[in-house]
Amino acid sequence: MSTRIQKRNRRRILDAALEVFSANGFRGATLDQIALEAGLSKPNLLYYFDSKEAIHGALLDELLATWLDPLRAIDPKGEPRDEIMAYMRRKLQMSHEFPRESRLFANEILQGAPRLSEFISNELKALVDDRVHLIRGWIAAGRLAPVDPHHLIFSIWALTQHYADFDAQIRLIRDGADPLDGAEHHLEMLFDRLLTPQAITPAAG
Repeated sequence: MSTRIQKRNRRRILDAALEVFSANGFRGATLDQIALEAGLSKPNLLYYFDSKEAIHGALLDELLATWLDPLRAIDPKGEPRDEIMAYMRRKLQMSHEFPRESRLFANEILQGAPRLSEFISNELKALVDDRVHLIRGWIAAGRLAPVDPHHLIFSIWALTQHYADFDAQIRLIRDGADPLDGAEHHLEMLFDRLLTPQAITPAAG
């Protein structure tokens, strides 16, 4: 029973911390805010995590466990445009399903990535380098239009995560409409036009 309660309380703390960190950033968040959001006393919270840094680290570990999965899922044997479009859709879906996690990540990057620099410099960079090499191969084979692979990936990140990180702005501009309404269709058209190789018209004799 105690193990079940401990797991439940730990989950309550992490869910509350995700809400607080995503709203206030690491610097603006306090243990008192997290305890209040979790409905626990501060001493009870400190039984499970001995510091704000420990809670934040646990959240980042959970996030990074799945954050790279969509990029890893690009299949080198697949149709290039289909694979990139599927990657874009997965990233857009993550913005819908995990908006707080996206804002947690964005807040960390805006602070200079002090707790993520090793992850970005090693695991993320290695995966991006591998996918850049793959995309360059597809371009060289004439299967994709000539685009800069790094900026293609950055564009997908920017255009999908925007819907989570700037949700409030989009809702205000669109009179409260669902920020993702029509987004997938728009991005599909955008990237399809960008990635489709243009037919070469023979020169007049």
